[in-house]
Amino acid sequence: MKTQNLPVSALGGIRVIDLTSIIFGPSATQVLADYGADVIKIERPDGDSTRLTGPAREAGMASLFLGSNRNKRSVVLDISTDAGRKTLLQLVKTADVFVHNIRPQKLPALGLDYAQLSRVNPRLVYAGLHGFGLGGDYAGMPAYDDVVQALGGAADLGKRQTGIPRYMPTIVADKVGGQMAAHAILAALFQRERTGLGQFVEVPMFECLVQFLLLEHMNARHIADKSAAQPAKAEEFGYQRTLAEWRKPYRTKDGFVCFMPYGDRDWQQFFAATGRGDLTGDPRFATITARTQNIEMLYAMIEETMLTGTTAEWLALGARLEIACARVNRLEDLETDPHLQSVEMFGTLPMDADWEYRFVRSPIRLAASEVAPVRPPRLGEHTAEVLAELGLAAAQPTGNG
Repeated sequence: MKTQNLPVSALGGIRVIDLTSIIFGPSATQVLADYGADVIKIERPDGDSTRLTGPAREAGMASLFLGSNRNKRSVVLDISTDAGRKTLLQLVKTADVFVHNIRPQKLPALGLDYAQLSRVNPRLVYAGLHGFGLGGDYAGMPAYDDVVQALGGAADLGKRQTGIPRYMPTIVADKVGGQMAAHAILAALFQRERTGLGQFVEVPMFECLVQFLLLEHMNARHIADKSAAQPAKAEEFGYQRTLAEWRKPYRTKDGFVCFMPYGDRDWQQFFAATGRGDLTGDPRFATITARTQNIEMLYAMIEETMLTGTTAEWLALGARLEIACARVNRLEDLETDPHLQSVEMFGTLPMDADWEYRFVRSPIRLAASEVAPVRPPRLGEHTAEVLAELGLAAAQPTGNG
């Protein structure tokens, strides 16, 4: 239901010039687009490389691109040319936000550093999405998700749990950085409402991942010794519960289940219901502190216990005792998950005669904001339209739009 006297969308009227590619930047600007911002994606004549990454039913519209470019307009500009840069600067004059993930040492020559663009538009929120923070030893180095996972401790978490360094099976550094970039841009826009001025926003992927991972894995290292600066020790780091080898879905008689007693009451009821009443008074499991110290033993015990019943039986017990539990969905089960279906998490939009675009909507719902989803743009689809808004002819290549 729309609320009277409020804009139809939260970011209606906000224009974002999006000079990003791959996932880090596009995932951030898709958040802004889902909130109703007019996101103008500036692409090279050959387009964002993700247009060619993954399965596709038409050229330039591959799956990785479709996942992070909803609700945007595509404009092709060759910013290596004077004409392309001039057009881009005219767009910047009309913008509220400028986002890029170009390596910072290349920006001055392109005329796209903050000092130059803020003179063109003092109200501009300028977001630099970098691999590494400016002024640091790694500043300006190329950064991809695997590189940042290696440097940021993600691969080490795999080693601590399994004995082998592994990257997480998702592009976590890109996506975490993208989420942090989105909320940083929103904060800068809110501050601009008070001051009337834009600002430079730095979002370094490496530092974003480190902060994200160390929230719990800083562990004992959070507690500093005031008497002396002690070097970091391996045993200070790592949240034991999440790193336990046995922390995984448990095998049942007919499949797998997630079963997670957590509070004191949960564990006491679980022990009693599974014939282990002798453990209800065991000091090793009486408090969360004690259980954390003995978590490997507990998880091993649960695994052995789960083998004695079916998945349905354990889900029924969890429901009866109000202990958190769940079946183990495969990726292909998510679209038919009853909850996700009931909240309409998946949608489709027409693309062509023989295929449609299926997407996962933003999980956020704002009661007074309404944004109808728009399919990802074909390369250069909106070049003529956007340039006409500037009073310009589309002299630049317009791609295949």
